[in-house]
Amino acid sequence: MRVGLFVTCLVDLMRPRIGFAALKLLEAAGCEVVVPRAQTCCGQPGYNAGDRAAAQALALKVLDEFSHLDYVVAPSGSCAGTIRIHYPELFRDAPEELERVERLCARTYELTDFLVSVASLPRVPGSFAGTVAYHDSCSGLRELGVKAQPRALLAKVPGLRLEEMAEAEACCGFGGLFSVKFGDIATHIAERKCANIAACGADAVVLGDLGCMLHVEGRLRRRGDTKTRVLHVAEVLAGVES
Repeated sequence: MRVGLFVTCLVDLMRPRIGFAALKLLEAAGCEVVVPRAQTCCGQPGYNAGDRAAAQALALKVLDEFSHLDYVVAPSGSCAGTIRIHYPELFRDAPEELERVERLCARTYELTDFLVSVASLPRVPGSFAGTVAYHDSCSGLRELGVKAQPRALLAKVPGLRLEEMAEAEACCGFGGLFSVKFGDIATHIAERKCANIAACGADAVVLGDLGCMLHVEGRLRRRGDTKTRVLHVAEVLAGVES
């Protein structure tokens, strides 16, 4: 099957290693991976800010670049959720595009969900010597039902032990534009998340969204924690975390 890897603009700009890890995992699952070179953003920032015109323009670009593929996979619950859940609402008044949008939505997956639910990845390339805690990022969990999938894959990683932290499903405080508009509240929420990470004693916290990773890691370092690693689940599963 031909799978389009939607790298996400944040991964491309801030931590490309996540994109390469996702590529490695999809190829390990036997997929023919296509990475459209001109891809950019899914439109989520504009959509969240109420700029429907900008969001629609980017959504149409995604449609043009990925509609010919069997599946679209993103190493991000928020980007996959934007496409799968919010694109239909974005085009509710454009019936000439809605059918094409809905076909794309039905074939769009967050990475770990795809690896478990569609590709049935039997084993993972990575290994990890230590304990990790998993944070359930809001969009993947609440919009796409991503919870058991990353844990099932982490259980396949040799040497890794999963230590569940308190309030794993609670928001980290990022929320995209939320952390910009409401910085004090976002910081308070992140502080509580980091306290739970510290309390469980894990060597690393693993997440599925880079925005959440940057928010959590920034708060950990500000509170003096220079040891706890903050890793994307794809990095751990693919063994490219160092």
